[in-house]
Order: sequence, then structure tokens, then C-alpha cells
Amino acid sequence: MNKAQLVEAIADKLGGRQQAADAVDIVLDAIIRAVVAGERVSVTGFGSFEKVNRPARYARNPQTGERVRVKKTSVPRFRAGQGFKDLVAGTKKLPKNDVAVKKAPKGSLSGGTTTKKAAAKKATAKKAAAKKTTAKKTTARKATTKKATAKKTTAKKAPAKKTTAKKAPAKRASARKTTAKKATARRG
Repeated sequence: MNKAQLVEAIADKLGGRQQAADAVDIVLDAIIRAVVAGERVSVTGFGSFEKVNRPARYARNPQTGERVRVKKTSVPRFRAGQGFKDLVAGTKKLPKNDVAVKKAPKGSLSGGTTTKKAAAKKATAKKAAAKKTTAKKTTARKATTKKATAKKTTAKKAPAKKTTAKKAPAKRASARKTTAKKATARRG
């Protein structure tokens, strides 16, 4: 479904194509502006939109295979809500004559006003939480690399034991060949 088809689906419920087009444009514009500003937009039962910062990293050029540096960037992320996930998975049935996403609870649409100070406090709290999670991830990565190196060293020792076990049957086979050659030499 593209934007024009979305407008057509909404048009008969809003009373006209122009009103539906304006409504879709206004909703999308509000979501985009909020995400660009770094805010999280949550629609109960549908999902949430947020801005995510990706750190600088190295990637590979698929044509040449050379290593390329990718700059840090910010990207939008959408996470589906549980109600949306359940409908897509088929664990819940889509209502025939009702709205798929339930209406917001009373009082949530009152349009609570937030001051600039409150928004700044939220932003700093999010940054602090992000720093903590990245610190946890790096310590977890270090621990997993230590475990991986320990596993690699034990894995290297194990094949050495297997090769010694393989050499013994090889000696037996060569001994059998020499006895077979001796038997053929006696016959001939």
C-alpha cells in the first residue's frame, strides 16, 4: 500500500479525499518532526518511532572486498507494538468492523505540556542510559572474546589428539600391505 492507497482507504471514513490526504500528511509530518528532534513517538497498540545513533565503524565494499570506514550517523527506527505483532503473527484476529488499534485510554489525549527544562532532563537521562548500555556491551564483548580465545586454544589441542589416533591405523595398514607383498612374492 502506498500513500495514495492509504488516503483512499481513509477517505470514506473522514468524508472526503482532500481531508484524508491532509490528515495523512499532518500525521506523517508530526512523526517526522518529533523523531528528527530526538523525541520518541509511541502509538499505543501500533508501535514507536525513535532516532538511533550509529557509531563510526568499518565495513567491507562488496565489489572489491576492501575495508571502508563508515562515518557515524543517525537513523530512524520503528518498533512494532505488541498488539501489532500479535495481529501480524495471527495470534489475534483482525476485527471486521472495528479499528485494529484500540483507542487511547482516557486522559492520555489531553495533550500534556512539557517544558524545555523537562525535555532537556529527559534527553540527558537518555544519554546517560545509552552510555551505561554501551559500557555494559563493551565489557560483555571483552568477556566473550576471552571465552572465545579459551575455546580456541582447547580446540587446537583436541585435533592433536585425534591425529595421533589416526596415525596408528595408518601404520597397521602399511604393515598389512607389506605382509600382502611378501605373500605375493612367495607365490610368484
